[in-house]
Amino acid sequence: MSRQLLTNATVVLADEVRQNLAVLIEDGKIGALDPAHTVGATVIDLDGHILMPGMIDLHCDSLEKEVEPRPGVHFPFDFACAQADRRNASAGITTVFHALSFANREFGVRNNETAAQIGREIHAWQAHALIDNKFHARFEVTDVTALPILSALTKEGVIDLISFMDHSPGQGQFRDIESFRKYLASVYNADDATLDSIMKQKAEAAQGALERMQKLAELACKSGVAIASHDDDSAAKVKVVRDLGATISEFPINLEAARAARDSGIATLFGAPNILRGKSQAGNMRALDAVLAGVADCLCGDYSPASLLPATFRLPELADISLAHAVALVTRNPARAAGLKDRGEIAAGQRADLVAVQRAGGLPHADQVWSRGKLVLGTSRVHH
Repeated sequence: MSRQLLTNATVVLADEVRQNLAVLIEDGKIGALDPAHTVGATVIDLDGHILMPGMIDLHCDSLEKEVEPRPGVHFPFDFACAQADRRNASAGITTVFHALSFANREFGVRNNETAAQIGREIHAWQAHALIDNKFHARFEVTDVTALPILSALTKEGVIDLISFMDHSPGQGQFRDIESFRKYLASVYNADDATLDSIMKQKAEAAQGALERMQKLAELACKSGVAIASHDDDSAAKVKVVRDLGATISEFPINLEAARAARDSGIATLFGAPNILRGKSQAGNMRALDAVLAGVADCLCGDYSPASLLPATFRLPELADISLAHAVALVTRNPARAAGLKDRGEIAAGQRADLVAVQRAGGLPHADQVWSRGKLVLGTSRVHH
């Protein structure tokens, strides 16, 4: 179908919600809203649906679980990419940034070479994909081995977003050093002497972290790769990453850091699972509190892409905001934060990445999904 006319839906635009607004899809893009000329278009009746832009998930960890669903159990990378692609489409996500950690075996993740292979597979699989799959490389800045690998991947053009993580004890996510020891103990099942050694190594590696960040950030900026920072905990930290060219602050852990990011023109990103659960996994600032304080720009699926749509539709009630505002947190705002100007809104000229939403048992679900104007989930109800 080169021309499709979606009719009778409640349509979520950038700043408002319109009833019974017709949307014309032409050659993979949105051609017009309430077009005067519809000759030759296939009419699809979306009565009872809410039509919104396809969601854009800047930070999704679930591909790692597709590769390794149980400890030591590994699936082929192409199979894992195919499953993640379909799961994201079924969740109403049309652009996903698969987040892979480069942390030199820290926190139980795979080694850097394997992460690099998976990242390349993301781009190789795109030729067969339902939606737009991108590669988000998470760089643990205390890993002295990752810089050459990430530099090579950036030059290859397979990285779409780089984020800087620093899990050094005493700052960021682990400001409480004892909580960091407990986390390491749970991951490594190690004795006190081993934990002391790990913490000492991280403290020593942190000394050269800024130089590594500067080198990779310079290459990312030259290559047009977006930059994010992870677990910002202060205005001083925000200033450092702003000077590196960061446009996204992932999971700022307190109000001070979130406000500093927004004041610096950096978009803040919080987890949708946090909205549904009502709390942070690490005990940091709640995502809902960030929305209530007006310092939340974007939501992401984090470890649960399926949480993105229900969290979005709960926010109008939880935070007393409009549906258009809530939808912008998962569409237009993340698109602009990542430098994607061709998607995230239902407007003429934008990619026809669209989701028709229905409710079942009180929960919203993606009933039909279009990616570049192609129906990749559901069945069109053609009106004759």
